[in-house]
Amino acid sequence: MIVGRVRNAHGIRGEVVVESLTSEPDARFAVGRRLLGGTAKGELSPPDTPGPHTLTIRRSKPFKGGWILRLEELADRNAADLWRGRYLLVPSEEIEPPASDEVYFHDLVGLRVERSDGDALGRVEALHEMPQGLVLEVSTKAGTLMLPYRPEVVTTVDLGRRAVVVQVPEGLMDDVAEDRDTADQDAHGRDTEDGD
Repeated sequence: MIVGRVRNAHGIRGEVVVESLTSEPDARFAVGRRLLGGTAKGELSPPDTPGPHTLTIRRSKPFKGGWILRLEELADRNAADLWRGRYLLVPSEEIEPPASDEVYFHDLVGLRVERSDGDALGRVEALHEMPQGLVLEVSTKAGTLMLPYRPEVVTTVDLGRRAVVVQVPEGLMDDVAEDRDTADQDAHGRDTEDGD
């Protein structure tokens, strides 16, 4: 089960900044806990992946909406840099099953995103823990849409249908479309100028 993602290296002693993807960060990132190394896609690292497969937390502290972890197996910044963008996991038996109205964060990645009227909107590509809360990164035909994971926005998560039903806040899709149109116009403008 995914519990975090390494954002980047911190300092010169092998510390990493971790984005928390768990509802229990104090327990998951406690000193002495062991984490399993994952890939950048959130899968468990294959046995032939270079470097450690298990990481032991030597020191941890909250930091800017995430955590700074000192991991026993990462000796310096070079070692820590190799973990940038990779996920951290724990064995599934260490996690209590979700309640009937809860889902694991990792279950959201890859789900189809639909509007409440049934229209397809896109796909959940990633999750981000921001100071204001969890945000879904959704790829749409118009570009990337960042949706807050709040009850008034995410109305239903149906794992059986592999779908998330959302109520997109007014004006949010307009911003995505405008960004794409501006980029298209810039590209078209440069093409025209080059051709003149």
